[in-house]
Amino acid sequence: MGTAPAVVAGDPPSDADAGALAGYLRAQATEFLRALRRHRESGASGASGAGAPGGGTGAGTSAPGRAAPPADDVDAVRALRRAARRISGTLHTFQPLLDAGWAEEMRPELAWLSGTLALEHAYASRLERLLQALHRLSGSAAFPAPRPVGRAAATVPAGVPAPARPASPDRGSLTVGAAKAGALLDRQLTLARTRAHSTALQALGSSRFHAVADKVALLASEVPLRATGRPDRGPAPATSASASGPGTAPVDLRPLAAAAEERLTDAVTALPLVAAGSPYNAQALVHGLSPDPAPHPQDAPWHQVRLLLRLHRYALEALAGADAGDAGGTEAAVDVRLLAAGEALDRHRDASEAAAAAAQAARTPRIAPATAYALGVLHADQRHEVEAARYAFQHSWRKEPIRLP
Repeated sequence: MGTAPAVVAGDPPSDADAGALAGYLRAQATEFLRALRRHRESGASGASGAGAPGGGTGAGTSAPGRAAPPADDVDAVRALRRAARRISGTLHTFQPLLDAGWAEEMRPELAWLSGTLALEHAYASRLERLLQALHRLSGSAAFPAPRPVGRAAATVPAGVPAPARPASPDRGSLTVGAAKAGALLDRQLTLARTRAHSTALQALGSSRFHAVADKVALLASEVPLRATGRPDRGPAPATSASASGPGTAPVDLRPLAAAAEERLTDAVTALPLVAAGSPYNAQALVHGLSPDPAPHPQDAPWHQVRLLLRLHRYALEALAGADAGDAGGTEAAVDVRLLAAGEALDRHRDASEAAAAAAQAARTPRIAPATAYALGVLHADQRHEVEAARYAFQHSWRKEPIRLP
């Protein structure tokens, strides 16, 4: 079985390791503040351009009947989430080297922020995915066309329908129920998206968010490292990246990064990669089609691996130095195999959540049998996508590591 790129814990420690950690955190904090400034500027211009409050949204996508936000706002919110995730993940992996109280206080706040900002985009992407699947499965254009999300939402006018596709006469009942199934999904997910949009706006205007932004602003200038060589003692914040001095040992980030790699490797080892080695896993599909309304327990370990893979990537970026915090340097510091594996797990998560949304819609009371049938076919299609993503992950994971130049 393939393993993640090795982080050798026995390598000689470097005096620059503490500086690399501090530089990486400062770079991410700077990116957070830069994205926040871009969001505020684009939000203000979007509101004046739309002629109504909220024209530039905080969550990066347009609500129904509202002008799409500027592309700069979409990119700014995405960068805000990305920086918050990286700071939070780095604090988790290297917490023994940081002020314990400060790190434990910052991590949940950053997780709250990135999760809140991601909700609206997640609902919009889920609706787009499901409607596109209905188009593909039924060939019908009689139900709501997928609304563009992300950058496409900033360039495509709202209400422009997707190109019509002729319905295939041999799809029978699926075509009959597809229109009502699409309309039902559109109502449910658009309502959830609108609520997530309001929640994001409230979050960005709350005192809780301003407190987080203030702490990130301080992080951009000073990283509260513990005294070097004393990771297991009480907090002793250092005002500079390299706190080495007489009688102190240099900080080595590699053991903590290796621990993050080991957690990932153990979690991948526990996955049923033998079953995922087949592009069609009938046994997993049968379990995934069970009537249980709760998320299927088979998906949880894969979601956990996705989170651990992100933590491992962030640890490698921190080891690469402060330059890895830039937009171009971040990707260059990572094995391309990890990127492919992460993309497969992202598709796994998206398909799993889309299947759950289709199943939830099918449980709506008093829907027509043809509508329930179309939703059932859609649910099965997304569970097939889940299995395809698992196959893609194991295919990427077993390959030999390939480093970007």
